[in-house]
Amino acid sequence: MAEIGGDINRARQVLESGGLVAIPTETVYGLAGNALNGEVVSKIFEAKNRPSFDPLIVHVSSIEQARAFVEEIPSQAEALATKHWPGPLTILLKRKSIIPDLVTSGLDTVAIRVPAHELTQNLLSLLDFPLAAPSANPFGYVSPTTAEHVNQQLGDQLDYILDGGPCIVGIESTIVSFESATPRVLRLGGLSIEAIETVIGRVEINLHSSSKPDAPGMLKSHYAPNTQILLVEDFHLELIGDTSRIGALVFNEYIEGLDLENQFVLSKSGDMNEAARRLFTGLRALDQREDIDTIVTALVPNQGLGRAINDRIKRATAK
Repeated sequence: MAEIGGDINRARQVLESGGLVAIPTETVYGLAGNALNGEVVSKIFEAKNRPSFDPLIVHVSSIEQARAFVEEIPSQAEALATKHWPGPLTILLKRKSIIPDLVTSGLDTVAIRVPAHELTQNLLSLLDFPLAAPSANPFGYVSPTTAEHVNQQLGDQLDYILDGGPCIVGIESTIVSFESATPRVLRLGGLSIEAIETVIGRVEINLHSSSKPDAPGMLKSHYAPNTQILLVEDFHLELIGDTSRIGALVFNEYIEGLDLENQFVLSKSGDMNEAARRLFTGLRALDQREDIDTIVTALVPNQGLGRAINDRIKRATAK
């Protein structure tokens, strides 16, 4: 297991020596290393067992630092970044050659963002390189939202875990591409479509890729627990039969006829922000129950962050 602590100087030393550190962000914990060092980036892919065709997100401290790694920031991208950085927004831009091919999976664009977490902001300001940091979990599995989640999954692959407490957003960043005349959302996430369109107007939504993706987090099957998980339109227990080993991930109301201890409610008040923050925690909690063989879940109202929650549910149940 890895050392856990809140010492950014310790994290800095590890990163500067070519090691890997789990970092807290407002979205999920990231598995971070020097984005400009190809050997370090290779260690990230190896630690996660992540396929090399799935590109990584590069984390920087500010929009000013981002300019060092991209050819240009179009006016709409700059307007969106000015409004929502730091925050759960990743922007896909034409990269400079200083970014290794492995980071972008050979694409000529790089996914880049400024995370909104004080510890990681301070850490990034101390480094003279950006951090490549996919979610700190084995590839395809539920993303971690606490330091302990990271330690349970990848503790033996890391040199240090920077503990910044539970993630306040709980799902990954929204990814927006500016390669076309109309901006495209390539991954739904912690920044809603409504918040984006308020700044830059209409966007297109283009999410799934079954093979070589254009951006991180676009694979059809992703974010999944090890336990079988089924997406249902309604919780008709009579169609399930024996419910003694069934768990349920529900939005705001318990299911009648199923043991309460076998259910995880995302938000009793129906708050989408709370539901997003608790989504991966709920999947993980049900997945760790030895007395549950199958998890059932349904989509939440498809509005605001509900779109991103439903995206994660669909990908978790895709396999």
